[in-house]
Amino acid sequence: MDYRTYASPFSWRYGRAELRTLFSEQDRRKLWRAVWVALAEAQMAKGLVTAEEVADLRAHAGEIDVEAALEIEREIHHDLMAEIRVFASQAKLGGGKLHLGATSMDIEDTVETYRLRLALAMVGENLRGLLASFAQRIGQYGDLVCMAFTHLQPAEPTTLGYRLAMYAQDLLIDDTNLRFVFEQLTTKGLRGAVGTAASYEHLLDHDGRSGELETHVLAAFGLEAREIATQTYPRKLDYLLLSALAGVGASLSKFAADIRILSSPEFGEVAEPFGKSQVGSSAMPFKRNPIMCERIDSLARLLLGYSDVAWQNAATNYLERTLDDSANRRTTLPEALLCTDEIITLARKVIDGLRVEERRIAHNLRTYGPFAGTEAVMMEAARAGGNRQELHEQIRSAAMEAWAALARGEDNPLAQTLTADPSLTALVDPAEIRRLLDPSKHVGTAPKRAAAVAQKITALPAFPKQKIVEI
Repeated sequence: MDYRTYASPFSWRYGRAELRTLFSEQDRRKLWRAVWVALAEAQMAKGLVTAEEVADLRAHAGEIDVEAALEIEREIHHDLMAEIRVFASQAKLGGGKLHLGATSMDIEDTVETYRLRLALAMVGENLRGLLASFAQRIGQYGDLVCMAFTHLQPAEPTTLGYRLAMYAQDLLIDDTNLRFVFEQLTTKGLRGAVGTAASYEHLLDHDGRSGELETHVLAAFGLEAREIATQTYPRKLDYLLLSALAGVGASLSKFAADIRILSSPEFGEVAEPFGKSQVGSSAMPFKRNPIMCERIDSLARLLLGYSDVAWQNAATNYLERTLDDSANRRTTLPEALLCTDEIITLARKVIDGLRVEERRIAHNLRTYGPFAGTEAVMMEAARAGGNRQELHEQIRSAAMEAWAALARGEDNPLAQTLTADPSLTALVDPAEIRRLLDPSKHVGTAPKRAAAVAQKITALPAFPKQKIVEI
């Protein structure tokens, strides 16, 4: 790592090493050469290349010299052609048959699709691990009653497990989406300059069997091609991938933002892990900032931008192909996958190390929970013969007095106020009023539904695998 020049944070700070290696220039060129070797092998079966030429190409396929290729590229301004010249200079016997019948995107799109599928499989397995962590926490806190908040105001009781199941359900949708995208990621195939395979057909004397060359090469990489291609695979597939990754970002951005809110002193219910030696602020020694959740929210914003660029690439790739997508795809595709993988990893650290402050949860529940039972008290009193409209105003007035008491820093007096009202206790026993105001009695089917989500996660199959090419 050269710290004297600019480097993307994804090349050293964010993302795992395996993904960085996969998208490295070294591996990119090794994979190009693997395609050329596979193509030569297929052409050998058709009598276009000799066994000796193929053996020579295979023997020199690992001799990557990026600097030599870049030197040539500075002169000819074509990166793939520069790599061909370096490879041909090394494999002096087989080099003359390199790239026979192919166009650049036959090679590049094969490698790109392979890398995208392999990276997506890694990301998908990481997401599956995150979901497993959520399932464990949902089971642990499925019955822990806490306050729910709508409009950032206390609403009715729920359970912590049910709240966690809300995030997990979003991620299950993302998991389904990523699996769909994985199956849709097909490559261009070996179809030549505009996708007609005319060059390969010419080499084979127009015998209609050029597809056999394509089948051999794609099988070596575990890939498939669609019926129609132009000079590239459909750039719509890039948008499909990046929009799905942006969906993961949206789910985890909400999760992280909610943890940030709930960890603030006003709530104080849950928080991300904080290390014993961790520093929260250079100026304020007491700070415990939620930096992992903030980082998730920060990185997730990039994913929407990447998907927007992919949309524009798909929408403005004129006719059979224009090159105005090439430069940005070098950034957007690898960084979107690295970014998604990073926020999933961060979220796993947050959920695995989640600090749950049960005493604070209980305090907030005692403070705000009784309000949730007011409708039940009203209905019970009306059923006993009271006037529903008069009861509504009577209980509303008592609730407003309780809110005023809370604003003064007092305990919630709602239960005492209602049980001291003789007109109300004439209709409902005071003990029953207290029972109806008990927030633990107002979580409905939340524990059962949370458990069902955890069960769905447990039943998830492994994410699909991509064939790995030895290079």
